[in-house]
Amino acid sequence: MEFTENYNPNKKPIMVLGTSSGAGKSLTVTAICRLLKNKGEEPIPFKGQNMSNNAWVDSNGGEMAYSQALQAFACGIIPSSEMNPILLKPQGNSMSEVIHLGKSKGISTAKDYYKDWFSPGWEVIKKSINIIYRSNKNCRLIIEGAGSPVEMNLIHRDLTNLKVAKYLNANCILVTDIERGGVFAQIIGTLELMKPEERKLIKGILINRFRGDLSLFEEGQKWIENKTQIPVLGIIPWLDDKFPPEDSLDLLERKSSPINPEIKVGIIKLPSISNFSDFDPLENEDSILIEWVMESQDLNQFDFIILPGSKQTIKDQLFLIESGLNQDIKNYSNNNGNIFGICGGLQMLGTILEDPFYKEGSVLNLEQSIKGIGLLPLKTTFLENKITKQINSESIWPDSTEINGFEIHNGVTELDRREDNLNIKPIFKDLNLGWVKENRQGGTIAGTYIHGIFENDAWRDHYINLIRKNKKLPLLDKKTRSYKMKRESIIDNLANEFNKHFNISSLLI
Repeated sequence: MEFTENYNPNKKPIMVLGTSSGAGKSLTVTAICRLLKNKGEEPIPFKGQNMSNNAWVDSNGGEMAYSQALQAFACGIIPSSEMNPILLKPQGNSMSEVIHLGKSKGISTAKDYYKDWFSPGWEVIKKSINIIYRSNKNCRLIIEGAGSPVEMNLIHRDLTNLKVAKYLNANCILVTDIERGGVFAQIIGTLELMKPEERKLIKGILINRFRGDLSLFEEGQKWIENKTQIPVLGIIPWLDDKFPPEDSLDLLERKSSPINPEIKVGIIKLPSISNFSDFDPLENEDSILIEWVMESQDLNQFDFIILPGSKQTIKDQLFLIESGLNQDIKNYSNNNGNIFGICGGLQMLGTILEDPFYKEGSVLNLEQSIKGIGLLPLKTTFLENKITKQINSESIWPDSTEINGFEIHNGVTELDRREDNLNIKPIFKDLNLGWVKENRQGGTIAGTYIHGIFENDAWRDHYINLIRKNKKLPLLDKKTRSYKMKRESIIDNLANEFNKHFNISSLLI
């Protein structure tokens, strides 16, 4: 049976719209998902279109935004690309990779996207909704909007806000961030720009990130309700728990602030950084302080540095060279430094990067071959087809333990036969997933294609203990609570705060 506008699911969908980007839509959906799971419902997250380089790979090798994967975890279900049928991965210069139902469909400029991809995009959104409802008869979709639903220059081509809300006749809430200021203007302005039939879908307003005494906003709440005739369903206090930021700009607002840090980590903030959720397990380690490195500096202040994933490895390697960080990283290596690269970071640690099909940002620079940092004897060639799959393996270094994660990359990496390969060895029993080399001066240079490597608790502990041993610190207690358990605790705390401050009952019809 085709999904049509006359089809009524058993449970009416709830949709979270925002007055702007960063208003708290993603966290609100996450909280609602856990709240409803705890009430015995079957929530399923959905975001028709997301723009993010923070990706996840499902069990079928399909790419989706990490934020929808996290929301699926909050529902207690396995993430699937139907939950985020359109993923746009920015590449700079108003260009993005277009991914439909987990599979790459090509590259588009912003101008061409609105012209050429609107109709195919809407079809894939409807198809995904069909797939979800056919497989989950009693589910309730918890839908996340994107940015503002009333960007008037784009609203006729907006795939993921009011078009979805009207198609599903969803119960919508409007979320706004009071921390940013101008909350009254944000709410009134957003509602005024909606058509009457759209405004009727808004069943409540949620004020997010309130600092201080909630009673101080009582007059403000009355004014909003009198002006809009829409109830304020909740005022959510400022929460300190660390959730993954949805885009790289949010990284700049995040401050790692453990009380008594013993280890200092520097993460290179690449212009085209991707999959920065890889570092959430480190942010949740009480003994680790993280700093983002954005310009040339003396890296010897750090106990280890990380080169993260990149959406455009060639372009980011050129950034390292031009900024001076390329030489800084070499100097750090020569001074007993410990370096770890993930995916694009691994590729940049090698000797050469070849891009015959202009897949990794080289077309803008007319560079099809470029030198890497040269700390690992590895050669990477970027191919036309992307590798996306989940990984189950076993590590050899720094100890033997089971490993889970996923791969997303174009490049194929192999030992560079022109270099001395005697001192390099594989990290995993699957030999092409990562390599490590011990510096003659001390320290290690290592890298892997596995995203989510630090979510593996035993492996993370072993790696951190290498650093701690070098600093003559006591080794970590192997009974440390797992990161995934800690993530569950954070989601529970989020849901508990929403349960205290948010009246969801009127939406559950």
